[in-house]
Amino acid sequence: MAYGLLNGKRGIISGALNEQSIAWKVALKAKEEGATFVLTNAPIAMRMGAINELAQHCNAEIIPADATSTEDLEKLFTQSQEILGGKVDFVLHSIGMSPNIRKGRAYTDLNYEWFKQSLDISAMSLHRMLQTAYKQDAISEWGSVVALTYMAAQRTFPFYTDMAEAKAMLESVARSFGYHYGKYRKVRVNTVSQSPTVTTAGAGIGGFDKFYDFADKMAPLGNASADQCADYCLTLFSDLTRMVTMQNLFHDGGFVNTGVSMEVMGGM
Repeated sequence: MAYGLLNGKRGIISGALNEQSIAWKVALKAKEEGATFVLTNAPIAMRMGAINELAQHCNAEIIPADATSTEDLEKLFTQSQEILGGKVDFVLHSIGMSPNIRKGRAYTDLNYEWFKQSLDISAMSLHRMLQTAYKQDAISEWGSVVALTYMAAQRTFPFYTDMAEAKAMLESVARSFGYHYGKYRKVRVNTVSQSPTVTTAGAGIGGFDKFYDFADKMAPLGNASADQCADYCLTLFSDLTRMVTMQNLFHDGGFVNTGVSMEVMGGM
């Protein structure tokens, strides 16, 4: 059921790769709620996914952009405003990748050049995106930026390796830039810490299946799905959450506040 939460709003949605992607779900629901938007992803990621199918379904244009390139991001915001007919009201940052994880390097044996790439792609990209939008004054007053994160930024999950540092940095950027953008244009910046979710990115993490089952047993409401995460992101894009900013918001069925569950104890 649609509520018209985003009627008349314009946005940029990054990171949609395939139907499993949270960003893909956000795009579908944003369209349903009345938004118009552009889609963006790195050129190499676009070749791996099915973003053209999503764009056709949502009647959205695609602007290729490498989030580690300031020049690409400048074009992204400039062209988005031209296509959409004005400043954007919301931005989804759904960008993350670790070469160390992809290539099977243990946390105790990181390749530091790859580590820098993890930070650049997964965290500094948010700062670049916000700084570019700030300098262009590309986001409307009371606009909203949401970045997807994970609890490993605060707690140790051995299999998450250097992405834990990347997510911690991402959340810090959201807090720091959230202050400056709030003072400047009342733009709010938040991160959403989602349950382990079956996506292409999640599948690349060793032991993901076992942890997914563990988290589902720990959380009193169970794991939140990608569709449910998309619903939550839309509320943060809407005018209903105008006074929420600089927050890391847990969307994990209560996992973060559960010490242990009866289901997990029963399996011991």
